[in-house]
Amino acid sequence: MSALRDALRDLPDAVFADLLESDDGYVLLVDLPGTTAGSTEVLFEDGRIVIEARREKSTPEGFRYVREDRPLFLDAELPLPPDADGDDADAEMDRGVLEVTLPKRADADAHRIPVEESDDGDEADA
Repeated sequence: MSALRDALRDLPDAVFADLLESDDGYVLLVDLPGTTAGSTEVLFEDGRIVIEARREKSTPEGFRYVREDRPLFLDAELPLPPDADGDDADAEMDRGVLEVTLPKRADADAHRIPVEESDDGDEADA
């Protein structure tokens, strides 16, 4: 999960994100003011969540930008913890806050691998 934490730190300064974890899953909250569900795309691919968001901005008539520090686009790729199930993820947008819920895979738990004796009866060198 440290790769995801590192990726969250690398988001642009204007983007704030929180990561929550429970026994059953993860919740990723990303502040994307000015975006809507229609201007945001969330993809799960290759163990990553890809977020592409576009902010709609308008300029009042008769005004022009002297300084523009609010980015129009966010294109972020965030690696997921190995037990996150991106196939069953859900996402919703509420007042510019993207909430991505990722359940944990049940089969991600550690499991014992049986070690069997070889057929030839020779002991392995240590």
